[in-house]
Amino acid sequence: MEHLFGQEWEIVPAGGATGEAFFAQHEEQRLFLKRNSSPFLAVLSAEGIVPKLIWTKRLESGDVITAQQWLEGRELKPPEMLGERVAKLLQKIHGSDPLLGMLRRMGKTPLQPSYLLESIEKALDQELLWHPVVHASLQFLKKELLNIPSNLQVVCHGDVNHNNWLLTKDNQLYLIDWDGAMIGDPALDLSMLLYWYIPEKQWQDWVRLYGITLNDHLRLRLKWYFIAQTLSTVQWSKNKERTEEVEKWLTVIHDIIAN
Repeated sequence: MEHLFGQEWEIVPAGGATGEAFFAQHEEQRLFLKRNSSPFLAVLSAEGIVPKLIWTKRLESGDVITAQQWLEGRELKPPEMLGERVAKLLQKIHGSDPLLGMLRRMGKTPLQPSYLLESIEKALDQELLWHPVVHASLQFLKKELLNIPSNLQVVCHGDVNHNNWLLTKDNQLYLIDWDGAMIGDPALDLSMLLYWYIPEKQWQDWVRLYGITLNDHLRLRLKWYFIAQTLSTVQWSKNKERTEEVEKWLTVIHDIIAN
C-alpha cells in the first residue's frame, strides 16, 4: 500500500478476517482502502448504501485497490435495529435494480432453497446430524421445502448483524461489509434481523415500515431461512470449539421448532 502514497501518509491495517483492509491518513485526508474488493462496491457507492467510493487503481501485480471515504461513526446498538431507518435502507437494497443487475453481470445466480438445504446437510458433521434438535430441524426444512418460493430474486446482504450498520457523525446510515452478497429471497436477510433483534409482537409493525405485510406464508419463510442459516452457525461454532455458542443456538432452534 505504501507505494501508492507519499511517505507522509500513515497506513495501518483495519483488521477483519481477510487482512485486505487498511486505513490511510494524511492531515485531514482520511481513506478506507481495500485490496481486491468486488466491482459491486461501485454500485453500492452510487446507490448511497456504503460510504462514497473515491477511486480505484489497478497495480502492476494485478491487484485492485479501492479507496472510500473514511467516515467517523459507530455501529448500531442492538435496540437501534428496531428503527425505521434500518427497515427503509434494507427495503431500498432489496428493491434496487442496479444492485441486482450488477450481481447478475458478475455471474451470481439466485440461491435456491433446495441448494441451501443440501449444502447445510453436507456441512453438518455426524455428531450434529444425530442431535435431536438438528434432526428435527432438517425434517422441518425438508417438509416445508416445496412451500418456499425459488423465484424471488433480490440482492441480499447475507449478514445483517448490528455491527455491519454504520451510523456516521453526520447521521448517515450505511450497511457495510458486502463480501457475502447474494441473490435470493429477501427472507434471507429479514429472518436474521427479525429473530435476532425484533420482539415477535413487533414484527408486524416493523415489516410494515419495510413495506410489506406479515402473513402466514412470510412467517413460514422467515422461520425456514432462520433455521437453515442458524444450523450453519451451529456447525461453524462447533468447528471453532465454541461450546457455549453451540448450545445457545441449539436452544434457540429448539424453541422455534416447538412453536
